[in-house]
Amino acid sequence: MTTLVIGANGQIGKQFCELAKQADVPIKAMVRKDEQAAWFTERGIETVIADLEGELEHAFEDCHQVVFTAGSGPHTGPDKTLMIDLFGAIRAADIASEKGLDRYIMVSAIRAERPLDAPEKMRPYMAAKFAADSHLRFAKVPHVILKPGPLTDEKATHGFAGTMQASPEQSITRADVAHALLHVVKTPTLKDKEFTLLNGKESISDLVH
Repeated sequence: MTTLVIGANGQIGKQFCELAKQADVPIKAMVRKDEQAAWFTERGIETVIADLEGELEHAFEDCHQVVFTAGSGPHTGPDKTLMIDLFGAIRAADIASEKGLDRYIMVSAIRAERPLDAPEKMRPYMAAKFAADSHLRFAKVPHVILKPGPLTDEKATHGFAGTMQASPEQSITRADVAHALLHVVKTPTLKDKEFTLLNGKESISDLVH
């Protein structure tokens, strides 16, 4: 079962791709530019050149599920937020539905549930995530939505929590999100479920099941 990784060149995407390769989980890393592919090919990871703002459908060939961990990034404007985090995610969900993929695994955000509670500069991004998640829930493809809290760059802790109250840090490392993604990808029975992800004391298998 090959997993298309949209956003493979991002911080979470790269870590997930490395973990998947180490675990012998078949993946196809989607990148926008030829020069971005070198990092993946050096590690023996299949790549495909495609663009959330352009040609995209061919990337889904021979894939059974998709991980969406793409993001416009903190240094872009609301235009890219609309085109990538919102419309790009919706396009990908629609293609996955049309092709009858087994699952669409979305990396969203805990504050996407309440965009107005987010810091002002993050509200457009959270609103885009809110709308993309809503679209996915009604798409004709089974889904899993992961909703991490504020992201940090520390090493993986392998400890998780599903509520703010159970998380002393009230945040989660990008590395732990990558491990959570690997767990979901390797658990095909997880369908039409949503999970909040924070660092805590639970194992990923106990939290996400």
